[in-house]
Amino acid sequence: MPVEFLSDEQAARYGRYHADPSPEQLTRFFYLSAADKQFLAARRLPHTRLGCAVQLGTLRFLGTFLVDPLQVPPVVVQILASQLGLAAEQLVPYRDRLNTGYEHQPLIQAYLQYHSFDGRQAFRLTRWLYAQVATSTVRPSVLFDLATAHLVAQHVVLPGVTVLARLIARIRERTGRHLYRQLRARLSPAQQAALEALLQVEPGERLTPLKVLRTAPTRVSAPALVAALRRLDQIRALGVSEVPVQDLPEAQLARLARHAQSAWAQTLLRMSEERRLATLLVFAQTLERTATDDILDLFDGLMAALALSGETTRRRERLRSLKDLDQAALVLEQAVRLLLDEAVPDADLRQHVLKRFGPDALREAADAVQELVRSDEDPLVEALSSRYATVRRFLPALLRGVVFEGTPAAKPLLDAWCFLQTQETGGRGCPKWEAAPRTVVPPRWARRVFPAKGQVHPPAYTLCVMERLHQALRRRDVFVRRSERYGDPRAELLRGEAWEQVRDSVARALERSTDPQVELTRWQQQLAAAYTEVSTNLPHNAALQVLEQDGQPYVALSALTAQGESDHMRSLRAQLAQRLPHVELAALLLEVDAFTGFARAFTHVADGQPAAADVPLSLCAVLLAQACNIGLKTVARPEVPALTLPHLSWVQQNYLRVETLTAANARLVDAQAQLPLAQAWGGGEVASADGMRFVVPVRTIHAGWNRKYFGSERGVTYYNFTSDQFSGFHGIIIPGTLRDSLFILAGLLEQQTSLDPKEIMADTHGYSDVVFGLFSLLGYRFSPRLADLPDQRFWRLEKEADYGPLNELSRHVANARLIAEHWDDMLRLAGSLKLGKVKATAVMRTLQRAGSLSGLGRAVAEVGRVEKTLHLLAYVQDEAYRRRILVQLNRGEGRHAVARAVFHGKKGELRQRYREGMEDQLGALGLVVNALVLWNTRYLQQALEQHQAVAEPPEPGEVARLSPLLHEHINMLGRYDFTLPEGIAAGQLRPLRDPTSLEEQLAQLP
Repeated sequence: MPVEFLSDEQAARYGRYHADPSPEQLTRFFYLSAADKQFLAARRLPHTRLGCAVQLGTLRFLGTFLVDPLQVPPVVVQILASQLGLAAEQLVPYRDRLNTGYEHQPLIQAYLQYHSFDGRQAFRLTRWLYAQVATSTVRPSVLFDLATAHLVAQHVVLPGVTVLARLIARIRERTGRHLYRQLRARLSPAQQAALEALLQVEPGERLTPLKVLRTAPTRVSAPALVAALRRLDQIRALGVSEVPVQDLPEAQLARLARHAQSAWAQTLLRMSEERRLATLLVFAQTLERTATDDILDLFDGLMAALALSGETTRRRERLRSLKDLDQAALVLEQAVRLLLDEAVPDADLRQHVLKRFGPDALREAADAVQELVRSDEDPLVEALSSRYATVRRFLPALLRGVVFEGTPAAKPLLDAWCFLQTQETGGRGCPKWEAAPRTVVPPRWARRVFPAKGQVHPPAYTLCVMERLHQALRRRDVFVRRSERYGDPRAELLRGEAWEQVRDSVARALERSTDPQVELTRWQQQLAAAYTEVSTNLPHNAALQVLEQDGQPYVALSALTAQGESDHMRSLRAQLAQRLPHVELAALLLEVDAFTGFARAFTHVADGQPAAADVPLSLCAVLLAQACNIGLKTVARPEVPALTLPHLSWVQQNYLRVETLTAANARLVDAQAQLPLAQAWGGGEVASADGMRFVVPVRTIHAGWNRKYFGSERGVTYYNFTSDQFSGFHGIIIPGTLRDSLFILAGLLEQQTSLDPKEIMADTHGYSDVVFGLFSLLGYRFSPRLADLPDQRFWRLEKEADYGPLNELSRHVANARLIAEHWDDMLRLAGSLKLGKVKATAVMRTLQRAGSLSGLGRAVAEVGRVEKTLHLLAYVQDEAYRRRILVQLNRGEGRHAVARAVFHGKKGELRQRYREGMEDQLGALGLVVNALVLWNTRYLQQALEQHQAVAEPPEPGEVARLSPLLHEHINMLGRYDFTLPEGIAAGQLRPLRDPTSLEEQLAQLP
């Protein structure tokens, strides 16, 4: 049975001392209590007493005994000997008679109440492992570590490494077979035949149905939307949508679906029948959800494109009609002047005007003005009004193919949608258009939809419903049940008994009281203290002014002055940069893998096994090709088996995906956090969020328009999060340039590194009252840099509170009653987010733009107004706070500059058609940038140590201002050589450069 999932390092570390215990571990595991000393006193000789103490501490620390009881770090022997009043050298005779050590082991085990790993304990561990395998997707190597920790916690002596590894492998294999059998048993013969047919090429066809169905749409157009709806119908025609799988482990189902999404049909045909049918069943159900998402993405993009093209047409028509409008206006202008001419008698005025211009000319001029003059109609309504023909091309298929549901507030819209469905099907009982639901039509559409009393204009009514549906989908007031991204976020919130069971624990974890009055009182005290501090220091705060315009007070804050830099700091930075070795980016990745092992985090999509021995080299090549945007052909080497183009393509297909990139990136972030130099930059508690824009010149439905960033093309935003240690710990793909505030919370809640940022900085686009409120409820601090400070409102909770010179500025009162009424719901929302029950992006869409969740959105916004006011008061009062925000945002922008330098191929454009490809490529870019930052930090640390040995040590503040965002010494262009010197591969560092050498001085010459 294969157990190759254990690395050599992991196997060697199991049940052994791999390093000296830390001071905390020495205190916890090797401190001898009075009872311990009494137990050891029964050993008469000094060496047996000390040897028994060493084995006792070893069992506590490792959970097992050593084959050689004396293979322990000297510090362990020393601390135990000192407690027993013995010399450490007295332990040596303990090895002379091995049976003594073996005789002590059952006595120690009985004293510490440890259990041997017998049949009973093996049965208990097996049950625990089955539960872990069924409810998670952790890799076997991670499961091995979890099982080890579980046995130690249960006071069970660890079995041999092979025994535990084989047990885990056997359970994973049995769990997989049991899952396959269960899924196959739920399929009828007809369903099995339909799934098997997915792998067979029909006569006259070139592709299997599986390949056809896996091909997602890429063009945003009405025909593409119709084709996407037809694809959804084909998926549903398999007849497996209603096969129940909800009771089965979600993690295992996700792994099966992932494999089927990327595997060749021939690979699936070689599987056993049970596994093949199970894989295809899960794939079909997952594909139905993702295909529904594609349809709704297409609909969203198409409606936006229709509005954009309609606006363009409207403006073009407006420009074309200006000449006619001017001529008609001139005629009417002259007629009005005659009307105002007092020299013309009133009795002859009409005849005089008609004689001068003629009735036909006046009538034509008036008609032209009425037709051509700009009305007060909503521009969006006017833009969409000419798009009915395009909407009709996909509307029938959309009415048949997608079932929409909604909140109570969306009932008028859903009623109108049902009315359109009845009009499409027709028939004798079809209601007339005059009976169409009217409450769905807002005032801005009323003039076009109802041109006269009792009349309905069908095209305008249809366009109105489509526009309202588009906006409701974006807010998630309308949702689709079988969808990943457009489902109902409210359905996943904790509720009922489930919420009652965890309310108190959630409140404790969030450090919140379940009593809203306690929280309101605390906020009132914080506001009073903050307002008082700003008022008191206002005469002395030269940067802050409270001014007034049109009777309205506002604050004016002078810009931060540039932070000066001493000659010593500039010299230090230059000298350290000159010491960094020149390195190829390919070699850099191999070197980082040598001391972090990040390549072992990449597992095969089918079985979850870690990479084989030659795969890390291939992975580094694939990562470099993706990150540099240069393609696999550039890094392929036919003479190297691990670098042949077919092998690289296979590795990319089977190992590179979001989950493995996330796991590998976590290793790099953790390694960065352990370096002393990185700790001098920050402790990982602070982070910033900002977006990189990428033009996407290929056809895709996952990109959006923005002339400022993408010109005439479309593009995406890679919204990423940077810690104060310069490491990037999460990234999100955003089509186009959607508002950052929709995604900023997701970065903190969904990231999977060891960092736990509590404060996050962002630009103005990441701000909203709801964001402030949710950050506060979840225990985070939101610290944005607000560009529109004079327009910001300052809030209070007590209307009668006296804040001195800031009274008028703080005249807006937050609704404390609304907060109190919805406090339990807000805790429930925060708990659901914290426990991962709902996605942060879906919740943000629902709460933004006055979404309510039964008033909950408004209550969260009221909390946000209080927290925003506290942030504003700190922002205007504390220059150090403002500068800290600026420094962290600059770190994020610096990472973007390095990422741009790495992502140099194909003009820096992202040429991926599908969301998964975008996530994989930009995830690889983030990983490579993190590797570069880690490599630079490691060598900067060594260069700093050498510098301190020969020169004056830098000030602590100077070290904090160093940056690893350097890349001039790293070659990212040309031929990529994936070779590594043996010493470097073994963990040694490269020699630093000598800035005083002749070679380096010549290299600096222009």
